[in-house]
Amino acid sequence: MSASSTKPYFMRAIYEWCTDNGFTPYLAVKVSGATRVPMEFVRNGEIVLNISFGATSGLKMDNVAVAFNARFGGVSREIYVPIENVRAVYASENGEGMAFDTDVVESAETLVPIAPEPVQEASRPSLGLAAVSSKPSAVETKGDAKSASEPQKKFEKPTLKIIK
Repeated sequence: MSASSTKPYFMRAIYEWCTDNGFTPYLAVKVSGATRVPMEFVRNGEIVLNISFGATSGLKMDNVAVAFNARFGGVSREIYVPIENVRAVYASENGEGMAFDTDVVESAETLVPIAPEPVQEASRPSLGLAAVSSKPSAVETKGDAKSASEPQKKFEKPTLKIIK
């Protein structure tokens, strides 16, 4: 009888360590046909996701996949990442975490997806999801104070502004 992979256990441990210490946990993902992420934010076949409590809804990290709902540019999206596609879990503030070898899953046909828990939107505010570059210095996005009619330039980094 072969033992299960230690990767999902380490991922959950790093996530818990980040949240216990007030850090923002990020997930570096190698994108393939089995991942469900916003493709417009994928750079060089990778995406970095903020998986903190404030940025996600219904986060589930089991031994098969990481699944949650998050907002990208104000639009709610369902995210699904097979464990094999996770490259790293780390704290954005100091880069501490753990990197993994990726045995990329190319097709979703062999996976049993996990369904995120139903979310009551009124229960807590959504702060948006992390920026999506392959660099650890990603910036969180939610939109900024510019008017909706003024398009954002492509070379600007998105920023999160909290308005009280």
